[in-house]
Amino acid sequence: MELVKVDIGLLFWMTLSFGTVLFILAKFAWKPIMKGIHDREESIDKALHAAEDAKKDMLKLKAGNEELLNQAKEERDALLREARKLKESILDEARIKANEEAQRIIESARESIQYEKLAVINDLKNQVASISIEIAEKILQKELANKEEQQQLTRKLVEEVKIN
Repeated sequence: MELVKVDIGLLFWMTLSFGTVLFILAKFAWKPIMKGIHDREESIDKALHAAEDAKKDMLKLKAGNEELLNQAKEERDALLREARKLKESILDEARIKANEEAQRIIESARESIQYEKLAVINDLKNQVASISIEIAEKILQKELANKEEQQQLTRKLVEEVKIN
């Protein structure tokens, strides 16, 4: 039980050795240990701040990427709208030109038909005039000869004219 019994000498020497160890540690080891702990703490803080900064940068980049993606989509949509408008305007222009060309062709055909009609009418008039002159010649030739023959001839010529 001597271990449990406190001796003044033992207490003195233990206090003295503890104080010496404490002094030596405080004088030589405490500052480097504390400095190492402090440096380690600062490096951990720096790493945490760097991680937070990196996280913030990543969020900014992500937001920037999303913004760029949205802008690209808007530009694509704008280009598609513009292309559709251009397509519609080209189609409308082609329709208008086709209608104008069709109207021009129809008008040209009408004019051509009108000219042909006039040419046929003139030709018909010329033929009627020619036949009339022939009839008149024959009538005049026969009139001088016999009146009965003149009437028969007139009937015959009229029938010939109706047949042609």
